[in-house]
Amino acid sequence: MNHGTAGSLRAVTLDDVRGAQKMLSGVSRATALESSRHLSRLVGAPVHLKCESLQRTGSFKLRGAYVRIAGLLPEERAAGVVAASAGNHAQGVALASSLLGVRSTVFMPKGAPLPKISATREYGAEVRLHGQVVDETLAAATEYAERTGAVFIHPFDHPDIIAGQGTVGLEVLEQCPEVRTVVVGMGGGGLIAGIAVAVKAYRPDVRIVGVQAEGSASYPPSLAAGHPVAVRDPATMADGIKVGRPGEVPFGIVAELVDEVRTVTEDELSAALLLCLERAKLVVEPAGASPVAALLSRPDSFEGPVVAVLSGGNVDPVLMERVLRHGMAVQGRYLAVRLRLPDRPGALAALLRALSVVDANVLDVSHVRTDPRLGLTEVEVELHLETKGPEHCTEVERALREAGYTVIG
Repeated sequence: MNHGTAGSLRAVTLDDVRGAQKMLSGVSRATALESSRHLSRLVGAPVHLKCESLQRTGSFKLRGAYVRIAGLLPEERAAGVVAASAGNHAQGVALASSLLGVRSTVFMPKGAPLPKISATREYGAEVRLHGQVVDETLAAATEYAERTGAVFIHPFDHPDIIAGQGTVGLEVLEQCPEVRTVVVGMGGGGLIAGIAVAVKAYRPDVRIVGVQAEGSASYPPSLAAGHPVAVRDPATMADGIKVGRPGEVPFGIVAELVDEVRTVTEDELSAALLLCLERAKLVVEPAGASPVAALLSRPDSFEGPVVAVLSGGNVDPVLMERVLRHGMAVQGRYLAVRLRLPDRPGALAALLRALSVVDANVLDVSHVRTDPRLGLTEVEVELHLETKGPEHCTEVERALREAGYTVIG
């Protein structure tokens, strides 16, 4: 890309990342690198998954948080630290602080998933719920830092944070020396900036590809403008990369070292999360699945061996259920239909028999009897079906029509 300035590289160096790796020895895990036969077949070259979803606290965030807090002066540690986060950064700061004996306060949005709130508390932080969106939470944390003297720990816009995240890149080179492409999800840019510093220092020929959610992709317009640009109202299910504006420090590194930034849709994220669960047996959050989504969307555009960094696995169970169902629908493996039946005994049984003939698995049935749109002797039925793909969906709908049913939605 080469949109940045030469000075931007001085913010974080390879020596910084190496120092972070020594600091993290015995603290963070060297996470597994798992091969994916399915993705390898699609891409036509070896594809490996770097499982930061199996890191302590469930994401890469512990690395940067620990390095940042460990580097504080004694008087700064004594004042404690504060952070704002909806999940992964909160847990990373909480555990890092506990390990280092530093008091931590974490502000989280009121709507943050309960499992993430509970985990942050269990790691030792005082959790304060404030605001409905992260911007409001961030403002509250900043005000707290100014009022109390606590050190604010930014999730991505600090050299120490980036150096810590860069240790992922060192592990990738150790585990897959022949790598040709590294694919990384990106929000503010801290993870991909650190990885790029580490990887490019040893292997400038390796291609670094960033992936953003289409609804919150701040890097493409920022790189085009040559400076960070805010995206208004970022929207995506992938809260781990839902960041409206690149960080100043990572932006300079990304502009200099990252070869390409791509975007993926919500449908592609859903399909990727489903693939990670079914094929790789890995629980991955939507942000963590974003590199896999990029591989699925354009598999012939990556030179292998490819390493896709699964950045986190902290997915809310309620969101997981919705995303998996959506992913199944995208692949034609889930079908919802509404139709009207005569309100008489045996009508539903006859409908279910018609579905059994075409081997459609009924997941859920709901009845509506009181609706002004219905006749006195009618009932509306909504069926949720598990199907085997787009062709099977077509077959099911055809079988219903041939049996005399009118599908209304």
